Amino acid sequence: MTTLSDTHDLLAHPQDIGHFYIPEDQSIYLLSSKDAKKLKDWIELCIEELTRLGYQQVELIGKGAFGFAFAGVTAQNQALVFKFTRINLPQSVHDKLAEEAHMLGQLSHPAIPKLLSYQQINKQSVLVMERAPGIDLEAYSLLYGRIPVQMVHTILLQLLDILEYLHHFTQLDQLKPIVHGDIKPSNLMWDETTQKLSLIDWGSSVYAQVDLQHQHVGHNVMDLLSQDLQTSNSKLGDVYFIGPEQLNGALSSPYFDYQGLASSLYALCSAQSARFGKEVIGPNSLGLPQLIAELLNALMLANDNDLVTQQDRVVKYLAQQRFYLENLVLPTHLNESHQPCVLPCRVSATQQTIETVVYSSRKSFLREHSELSDHAIVTLNDAQFDRYYKQYLQGMGETEKAFIAAVSRLGRYRVVGGLAIRWHDGGIAVDSNLNLYPVMPSCTDNVKATAHNQYLMAFEEAVNNVITLARAIKREGVFKACLFDARATLHIERNSPTDPFVVPQDMHIAFSIANHHVADQRSQQHSYFEDGVDPDEYLQLPQAILLLIEQLNDIHHSGCIIFEALPTHLKIHNFLQLLDDQYEDLFKALLHELLQHVPNITGLGISGFMKLPNKDTRQFTHQAHVPEHFFPRNTRTILEVPNL
Repeated sequence: MTTLSDTHDLLAHPQDIGHFYIPEDQSIYLLSSKDAKKLKDWIELCIEELTRLGYQQVELIGKGAFGFAFAGVTAQNQALVFKFTRINLPQSVHDKLAEEAHMLGQLSHPAIPKLLSYQQINKQSVLVMERAPGIDLEAYSLLYGRIPVQMVHTILLQLLDILEYLHHFTQLDQLKPIVHGDIKPSNLMWDETTQKLSLIDWGSSVYAQVDLQHQHVGHNVMDLLSQDLQTSNSKLGDVYFIGPEQLNGALSSPYFDYQGLASSLYALCSAQSARFGKEVIGPNSLGLPQLIAELLNALMLANDNDLVTQQDRVVKYLAQQRFYLENLVLPTHLNESHQPCVLPCRVSATQQTIETVVYSSRKSFLREHSELSDHAIVTLNDAQFDRYYKQYLQGMGETEKAFIAAVSRLGRYRVVGGLAIRWHDGGIAVDSNLNLYPVMPSCTDNVKATAHNQYLMAFEEAVNNVITLARAIKREGVFKACLFDARATLHIERNSPTDPFVVPQDMHIAFSIANHHVADQRSQQHSYFEDGVDPDEYLQLPQAILLLIEQLNDIHHSGCIIFEALPTHLKIHNFLQLLDDQYEDLFKALLHELLQHVPNITGLGISGFMKLPNKDTRQFTHQAHVPEHFFPRNTRTILEVPNL
């Protein structure tokens, strides 16, 4: 493995990178002005530094609580990724990047990007590697929805080949199986042109402690004696995709990767972003060949009381069926058709940049199912709570987890509006207002139309999953989700928690106008207050603001307004659309007056109000699981229908 000092052409002045700072992963539009400026300046600095070192087309491609990644191209047109850790994190975190570099540096496989260099300069760790071509499969799934059976088959075979290489990895003539530990759609890069897959992000990779036969990995008695055979070396991958053994800290095993493979394929086949929905939207309902569905079932629906026996069966099943997997015949004309959206969805005719954030009643699920204290839940007030709450899913049922994940997935689309789901004895009642802004690439009209339709269908599949999972949940109460554009959020700051929030004179709450007259407006409008008080809201607004909201409620409009009060920062999230233009002046005046009472807001927390354009309630019965549906078994006897 080379180092930065060995590769002068890669980083001519590595010491210049030592002062990089890595922010938390949050939308820049939800940060305070000070933090937003710091983030913008920091990104610009990184791009300038990497550009000065000779790289071109430098861009930020990922960031999180532990690190960030930039992409760039060398003068020889080689695509690279630069991975950094936050400079102010403990040494143990920097060590993890070193461990990732060590594991990646040993691997040589066409589907695994090569390590080019690693170095720690002062407190800053830097890893440079090849950039895998294509798009990650999570992003692909968001754009195209459920992937076709033929693509599932191709991905499965390529992943099995990669795992075969990893789990039979040999070093100095000794077998040292490697576990990736974090196989998920966002770590799988797909090159549409070549139909090739790449496996990235080796931060959770370790040497396996046990093999697929549950035997401790060691080459002689002395090796085994020198190992700690009780303590797991496994690292926690994404809890949305790892299996129960890895989640519960079992000894690291190649089996972890097969569970990640199954979870990833299941999510991609069902247009979800997690494995949790398997009890409702089972692998047998996805139109897959029965052979593949049975494999996913075996890997994902293991009985916790008999995991060893289950693993043995899966390993044997894979060995026995590999030949048949490789020789499946899957004609494209037998793919199932798209299912229309079960809720109304309005598609905007205009292109608009939207950065959606979801604010919902998800904490009520935590309160019902989690072992967290009420105080711990109350303190989780950030509007981007979905970015951080994965660790709080422990204790919830699988279907409840899947429902929460499905609602969060809606926020990955360019959509504003809201949902209100009410559970009752016979099923669920759903009121909704969904406004989608399509993806419009700069290309030919035909390509634009295709991209538009695919994006709409992908979003409709995400909405259908929310309803399907909600129908399988037995509970009482209301679940509300507001989807707003973070770019429209208003920010008001103060020096200390004891100071009032002072509204700038030029600040105003924007709204759009779209006439939508209703004959009997008052009886057919959804009210701000008819869903009741949200148990997740702890901010007590001044009475003057509540009276103004009551007056706004009498005007026909839709949208949401959410107050999020932090110690020195107030955010007013909003999405408002006036549906009767004769009230434009009054509507504007009420919103202006509302801002005048903001200095009277005291306390911390969130208080929000959502109004749907009209009452168009959709009723759905309870449904425990989706019926079975497989790809036709004998495809050779089914003729393709000719085009007329």
